Amino acid sequence: GTQTSRVHDVLARTLGVPIFQEQVMKLIQVVAGFTAGEADQLRRAMAAWKRRGGLGHFRDRIRAGMLDRGYDEAYFERIFRQIQGFGEYGFPESHAASFAQLAWTSSWLKHHHPTAFTAALLNAQPMGFYQPSQLVQDAQRHGARILPVDVTASTWDCTLEPAPLPTGPASPPGPPGCEKDPVALRLGMREIRGLSQELATRIVAARGEAPFRDVADLACRARVTGSERARLADAGALQSLSGHRHRARWDSAGAELPVPVLAAATIREEAVALRPPLLREDVMADYATLGLSLRQHPLALLRDELDRRRVSPASAAADAANRGRALRCAGLVTVRQHPGTAKGVTFVTLEDETGPVPVVVWRALAQKQHRVLLEAAVMAVDGVLEASDGVHHLIAKRLHDFSALLPEFSFASRDFH
Repeated sequence: GTQTSRVHDVLARTLGVPIFQEQVMKLIQVVAGFTAGEADQLRRAMAAWKRRGGLGHFRDRIRAGMLDRGYDEAYFERIFRQIQGFGEYGFPESHAASFAQLAWTSSWLKHHHPTAFTAALLNAQPMGFYQPSQLVQDAQRHGARILPVDVTASTWDCTLEPAPLPTGPASPPGPPGCEKDPVALRLGMREIRGLSQELATRIVAARGEAPFRDVADLACRARVTGSERARLADAGALQSLSGHRHRARWDSAGAELPVPVLAAATIREEAVALRPPLLREDVMADYATLGLSLRQHPLALLRDELDRRRVSPASAAADAANRGRALRCAGLVTVRQHPGTAKGVTFVTLEDETGPVPVVVWRALAQKQHRVLLEAAVMAVDGVLEASDGVHHLIAKRLHDFSALLPEFSFASRDFH
C-alpha cells in the first residue's frame, strides 16, 4: 500500500539496507510517525546505544507508532534490529559523498599523474597507512622515475623535474603498457633522518648564488657543520660532489671551515684510494638514513638464501592460480594491525622486491607465537592462500623470524591498534 511505497522510496537506492543516517531518520518518520526532532534524538542515541543502552526507551515509542500505522509485530522487530545494527556502521550521507569524491579524485591523480601524486604524499608525511618506502616502490611499479636526494638538486620537499633517460637503479622499467610521466620525482632533504629544514634552506640559498664546486665549498657557503656533513654523506646526498658514500664521508671530514690565518695557505693532501661500498652496504645505509632505497630491495639481497628455504616471492601470493595452495612467503614487516573490531585477528603486511603480501594471523597463532609476531623485522609465514574478488590473503599457519638474515638492517613497521 501507500506505507510500503513510502518505505520503498526511503530505501530503494541502497537496495533495502539503511546505510545513511538521513535514511534512518526518514524511515522512522515514515513508519512510526516520529517528528524531525524526535528522529534526530534517535540518531544521537544510535551512536552510543551499545555504550549507554540508549535505544531502550525508543523501542516502545517505535513499536506503538508502527502498530498504529498497520505494521505487524514481526515487521517492527525487523526494523528495530536494522536500527540497532545501523549503529555499528552508519554515517551521514555527506560524509559518504565527500569520501567518494576524495577517493575518485585520488584514484584519477594516481592513474594519470603518479609521480606528482607520490610527491604530494611524501611531502605530507607523516600521515596515513603507508611509509615513504612503500609509496616510492608503488610509484616505481607504476612507471614513475624516482631520483635520489642530492644537495645540488634537492630542496626540503620532494619536487618534480624533467625525467632523465630511463637508465640506472633510480628509474626501473614500469609495468607493461604503462606510459611513464614526462617528469621525475626528486627526493627532498626531508627524507634524510635527523636533518633540519633550516639546513636545507641554507643549502638551497647558497646553491642559488652559484653551483657548489665541492664539499668544502658547500660547507663554507652553506655553513654546514661536521655532523651535518656526515649525515648528508651517509645518506648519499653528496654523491654529485664526491662520489660514493665512503669518498663523501672522507671529503666531508676534511672540509672544516678554514681558519682565517690559514685561509691563503696551500695544503697538499695525498690522494687516498677508498673502495666503493658493496651493494648490500649501500642498501643498508639507505634504509638507516632514509628509510628507503632506490638501489635494491633488502629481500632481493637474500633471494638465493630464501630460495634454499623454499620461500616464494610475494608475486606468487598475488597469483589467483595459487588459491588454496600452501605457500611460504617472507618479507619486511611493514604494517601490523590489531583492530579491536577484528575479534583477535592480527593483520600483517610483508614486503619483498616483488610487492606486498597481506597476512591474516588468527588469535590462537598470535598468542602462541607472539614474540615472532611482535618483534620480527623480517618474517616468513607458512600459510594457505585465500583469494576472493581479486583480494588475496595468506592465512598464517606458522611464523618464522628471519631477522638474523639481515642483522644490520634498520627498519620499523607501522603498527595500528
